[in-house]
Amino acid sequence: MTQARSCLLIGYGYVARATARRLMEDGWSVSATARSDKAAAGVDAAGVTVVRADPATPPGRAALRAAVEAHDAAISSAPPGREGDPVLPALEGLAPGRTWLGYLSTTGVYGDRQGGWAFEWETPTPGEARSVGRAVAETGWQALGARIFRLGGIYGPGRSALDRVRAGEQSVWVKPGQVFGRIHVDDIAAALIAALHRPDAQGVFNLVDDWPSSQAEVAQGAAALLNERPLEERTFEPDAVSPMLASFYRECRRVSNVRAKSILGWRLAHPDWKSGLEAILEAEKKQ
Repeated sequence: MTQARSCLLIGYGYVARATARRLMEDGWSVSATARSDKAAAGVDAAGVTVVRADPATPPGRAALRAAVEAHDAAISSAPPGREGDPVLPALEGLAPGRTWLGYLSTTGVYGDRQGGWAFEWETPTPGEARSVGRAVAETGWQALGARIFRLGGIYGPGRSALDRVRAGEQSVWVKPGQVFGRIHVDDIAAALIAALHRPDAQGVFNLVDDWPSSQAEVAQGAAALLNERPLEERTFEPDAVSPMLASFYRECRRVSNVRAKSILGWRLAHPDWKSGLEAILEAEKKQ
């Protein structure tokens, strides 16, 4: 009997949970890191093997490195903090190619393109501090031979414009010309599976849908799908929102997904926000 391939998920957040489900469906043996008892319980409840490893401590770093080396593949979704990427110190000196590595980054590393398109071969020009941290982390992961996946705005069940409308959202900010790319969480998982099946595929891959859209377009579309009245549209005022939201509206870009499609053979189940939201509603009916 052939032993199942093994994959370690470093961090077990929203994307990692969806990826774990797809990996297990694909026949992989899946493990995930946890730093607390509560986190470990959540991993275990999903049928995923728990790896206790806190990279903030020397024993945790040693455990993390050993786990990476013991798996066929490892995918990190851990964001950088004030001290940089929390995982890379544990992997210092790791021989490239020993374990297939993937790092989940953000399309924010492209910065503001004033509505223009961004491609993987271009030099990142991040504008926001959190995106600068991501770009620095990418460099460290690339030195280890990792594939870099730059994700657009992530949405899916329990985390979409549908949930905001249901929670009572009654208005939406409008900034003419401001658009960005999104990606359904299941399409992220599908892209990662496709990359694992093509171990020779190297480099950077943008994971976004085919339809860069404004926040207003998506919010109004969600309201319509829920048969709610249209939201009030308010002209964007940077001083009236949180610093995080203001930073989001400062940038505008369209991101190409052509390389991921051509190199990985990846095909979107949800090529635009409308099909993604409709799929969420359809799945809810079956629950």
